Amino acid sequence: MSPRLRKVTTGSGATAVQIVRKVRGKVTVLEHLGSAHTPAELTALLTAGEDKLASYGAAEQLELELGLPADPDVTPHTKTVVGSRSAVLVDAITESWNRLGFSEVVDDQAFFHLVLARLIEPTSKADSIRVLAELGINPPHHNTFLNCLARARDRDYRSQIAGKCFDHSVSTSGISLLLYDVTTLYFEAEKEDDLRKVGYSKERRVDPQIVVGLLVDRTGFPLEIGCYEGSKAETHTIIPVIKAFQDRHGVTDMVVAADAGMLSAKNLTELDQAGLRFIVGSRQTKAPHDLATHFQWTGDWAADGQVIDTITPKGTKRLDPDRVKKKREPVWSAEEFPDAWRVVWQYRRKRAMRDEQTLNLQRNRALAIIEGEKPAKKARFVKVTDEDKEFDESSYKRAMKLSGYKGYVSNIPADIMSAAEVISSYHDLWHVEQSFRMSKTDLRARPIFHRTRDAIEAHLTIVFTALALARFMQDATGASLKKIVTTLRPLREFTGRVGGQEITFDPEVTGLARDIAAALLPGRFPGH
Repeated sequence: MSPRLRKVTTGSGATAVQIVRKVRGKVTVLEHLGSAHTPAELTALLTAGEDKLASYGAAEQLELELGLPADPDVTPHTKTVVGSRSAVLVDAITESWNRLGFSEVVDDQAFFHLVLARLIEPTSKADSIRVLAELGINPPHHNTFLNCLARARDRDYRSQIAGKCFDHSVSTSGISLLLYDVTTLYFEAEKEDDLRKVGYSKERRVDPQIVVGLLVDRTGFPLEIGCYEGSKAETHTIIPVIKAFQDRHGVTDMVVAADAGMLSAKNLTELDQAGLRFIVGSRQTKAPHDLATHFQWTGDWAADGQVIDTITPKGTKRLDPDRVKKKREPVWSAEEFPDAWRVVWQYRRKRAMRDEQTLNLQRNRALAIIEGEKPAKKARFVKVTDEDKEFDESSYKRAMKLSGYKGYVSNIPADIMSAAEVISSYHDLWHVEQSFRMSKTDLRARPIFHRTRDAIEAHLTIVFTALALARFMQDATGASLKKIVTTLRPLREFTGRVGGQEITFDPEVTGLARDIAAALLPGRFPGH
């Protein structure tokens, strides 16, 4: 059945008007148009609904389903709809923008509109005009958006937004622990240039790309973003981003956590020399040397959850081989072990099961290649001698022995941070991974269609700002960005002119929508 209008009496005694569709006896609400408290308001709301139904192709059903209320003071030719907008959603985002202090440093309506559009329906700069118009906002000209990108660069909006993000993090979760990770964003382009280059892609794409480094606090709230050439190694990005953050805010006392991809002797030395404490994932290949004492005295067995707090060499230099003669693991300190870092290893049975499953798949693949059942590609556990291939049994057994172990390298002494705290702090890295997923999915930071570095940097500034707003709103409501948008977007405020008088009325906000709106607009829903 085609959509039609429906009147519903609300708990407050008002009359809500909805656009609904009935299919197989089930009524689905397509849109809440608002609630009226007087006949004049209801007339204006129904007139707005008539206009709205026309877009659904069902305007002819209006009179049959409802009819218009009889009001002797209102005649049909005096009823007009001035406009409508997704007031609750737009106001909620605007309030979040103000609460983060962004309005204090960026007085640029076009920039705010670009961020707003990216939060609600990520699309191109040109198509953002449509998104804004559908929200009931009078959109600027496309050239205004292009000029806005130049202003974002010239006025360094990113630094000012980052400053407010820092203030927010300090006042909420604090910046004692920062999380860092990288990702790649690709381009719909055939040729490379100085920035957009083909490089290692986690998604195995061969398009030109850039490498993006993101620094967040322990809740995933963004603090710093960096853009690098697509061919740049991940390990070469962390120091510039950390130093930019330090220079911007004058911060020295903090802990930085990053995954094993950031593990290089040069990186760790530079972080240490900068006075920063770090927790970085170790590579499993380092376990035999680091855990030599443990294996010497306990063999291959380990209890589920067992933790070994020991030391690992800073570079290629090996540790004293005689240390295995003592059962007790060394307690790391910078003074006693200048050529080593602290490393915490933990064994988990669940991780061991996953590791062993992966190793057996790799073993089967290696055997299939050796037997000629699969193409002769480079694979783990295939040992090539001249023209012959054989299974590397010793490497396989060594890998199986290490299954279940995960290491964490740090320069934080045990008397400042326990081994359990080191592990739990590292595991907070899922927050930065979540932020990257949000930027790629909810905010659609990719693919990028810009060509110049300035435009690309401006695009990342918009994404960075939108990510900050998204995290703020999610933390305030406990709902995902998608849930916030889909719940609040249909709630429209209508303005109509009846008998020469302009009337504006709010939509009826109930249930989950009211819970979300109250968290983001506490002044409008007091005592909720």
